[in-house]
Amino acid sequence: MSYQVLARKWRPKSFDTLVGQEHVVRALTHALERQRLHHAYLFTGTRGVGKTTIARIMAKALNCEKGVTPTPCGECTPCREIDAGRFIDYVEMDAASNRGVEDMAALLEKAAYAPNSGRYKVYMIDEVHQLSGHAFNAMLKTLEEPPEHVKFILATTDPQKIPVTVLSRCLQFNLKQMPPALITEHLSRVLTAEGIDFEAGALRHLAKAAAGSMRDALSLLDQAIAHGAGRVEEEGVRTMLGTVGDDHLFALLDGLAASDIHAMLAVARTMEERSLSFSSALQELATLFHRIALAQFAPDALLDEAERARLAPYAERLDPEFLQLCYQIVTHGRDELALAPDEAAGFGMTLLRLFAFRPGGGEEPSARASAAAAPQRKTVAAVAPAPAAAAPDASVPDDWHALVEGNALTGMARQLAQHCELVEREGQKIVLRLDPAHRFLQMHQDKLRAELAKHFGQPVTLEIQLGTPSGATPKARAEQLKRERQEQAIAAIEGDPFVREVCDLFDASIDESTIKPL
Repeated sequence: MSYQVLARKWRPKSFDTLVGQEHVVRALTHALERQRLHHAYLFTGTRGVGKTTIARIMAKALNCEKGVTPTPCGECTPCREIDAGRFIDYVEMDAASNRGVEDMAALLEKAAYAPNSGRYKVYMIDEVHQLSGHAFNAMLKTLEEPPEHVKFILATTDPQKIPVTVLSRCLQFNLKQMPPALITEHLSRVLTAEGIDFEAGALRHLAKAAAGSMRDALSLLDQAIAHGAGRVEEEGVRTMLGTVGDDHLFALLDGLAASDIHAMLAVARTMEERSLSFSSALQELATLFHRIALAQFAPDALLDEAERARLAPYAERLDPEFLQLCYQIVTHGRDELALAPDEAAGFGMTLLRLFAFRPGGGEEPSARASAAAAPQRKTVAAVAPAPAAAAPDASVPDDWHALVEGNALTGMARQLAQHCELVEREGQKIVLRLDPAHRFLQMHQDKLRAELAKHFGQPVTLEIQLGTPSGATPKARAEQLKRERQEQAIAAIEGDPFVREVCDLFDASIDESTIKPL
C-alpha cells in the first residue's frame, strides 16, 4: 500500500476530531442541531487552518443518511464518498484556475438540477477572492436566492478582495491561526499513534516554524521523520529548519548581561560556521526579549514553569528600559539585514548596537571609536579641534554634574537626573529641582533614589521639586557644550584658507549641517 502523508492521513473527519476553531464548530453545530441552515458560508483564514476540512465535514453533516446532523456517522455511502473525494453532489472548485465567467456560468447551470444521490448539492469554492469581477457578478443572484437543494461554501485567505455584495450574502467565519502549544500537543498525539519516538523540544521548533498552520506543521513533521530516519530529535529538527537553538540565544544574553562583546561575537561566528539563519536568530532574540519583559512585568503570563524559572535571572539582571530598547534594536536589525553588505555583517552590527547601548556602556566604546578614527581624518581634526570644557556654573555644585555625567547612574534614573538641578544635599537628604516641562520623568523617582543610594553606599531621602532651574542642569550644560563645539567646528571650517579658496573658485557654499566636531 502506498504511503499517505500525515497531513492527509490525519485530516479531521468530524467536528469532534477538529483541532482548534471551537468558535466555528460551536456555531455550526448549533445551526445543524436546530436545522437553521444558511444557504452560503464564507470561511476565511490563513493556509492550513481547516477551511477545506470544515467544508467537507459540513457536506457530510448535510448529506449523512441518518439525517442532517452535527455528528455524521462516517460509515454511510455519502460520508465515505465525501471522505474519498468522489461524492457526485459535493464539488470542490479551485477559483485560482477556474476564475472566469464561463466557469462560473457552467457551475451555476449544473446547480439548478436536483442532487443525484444526496440531500443537498454542496459547492465549495476555494480561494474565491481570485474570481474575476464578471464571475462574481454572475453568481450574485444565485448566491442570494439559490435553489433549496444547494449550499455554497466559500473559502479564502484574502477576504479583503471579495466584493461587499458577496460578503453581505454569506455567513462569515474567521478561522484563527493555530497557537504553537496546540500544534505541539496535536503533533505529540500523532507521533504517539504512529509509534514514532520524538523529543518534545523538536515539536516546539516544528510548531513555531509552522506559523499557525496545522497542515504546514504536519508536512514539516513528515520531513523531520525522514530527516531523522524514523526519529524526531531536537538537534536534527534544528538542523533541518536552520533555526537557532536556545543555547546560542542564551549565550548571547549571557554575553550582553556580562558586557562581554567578544563572547557575543564568538556566538555569531559559530552561527556563521553552521550556516544558521541570522534573520531567524534576530526573530528568536526579539521573542526572547519579549518573554523576559513579561517575566519582569507580568510573570503570571508565562504559563510554563520551566520557562519562568529560566528567564527569572535575566529579568533581574537586565534593566527594564534597556530591555525595551533591545527589542527595538533587534527588530530593526532584522529589517535592515537586506541592506547590510551581508547577513553576517548585519547581525554583527546589531550585536554591537546592543552592546553600545547597554546601561553605562556608551562612553568607553565611543571614546575608542574617536581615537581610532582620528588618524584617518587628520584634516577634519586639524580644523575642528575639541574646545576646552565650558566654565562651570557657580550656582550648581560640580559634584552633581560629575555624578550624572559619569557612569554612576543608568537607564531612566540617569534621564531624570540629567534634567534636575541639585538644590540641597544635607546628610542623607537630597533635594532636586525639575523643570515642569519634564515632569513625566518624575515617575522614575524611586529608581533614581535607589541608584543614588547605591552610589553613596547609604540610604538617601530624595525630594524633587517642580520649578524652573536657577542654573544649568547637566543636560543643559551638555547641550551647551555640544553647541559650542559645533560652533567652533563651523568656524574652523569656514576659516580654513583651502576651504575658502575652493568656495571662491567654484562659487560654492558650505553645508553647515554636514560639519561634525570630533
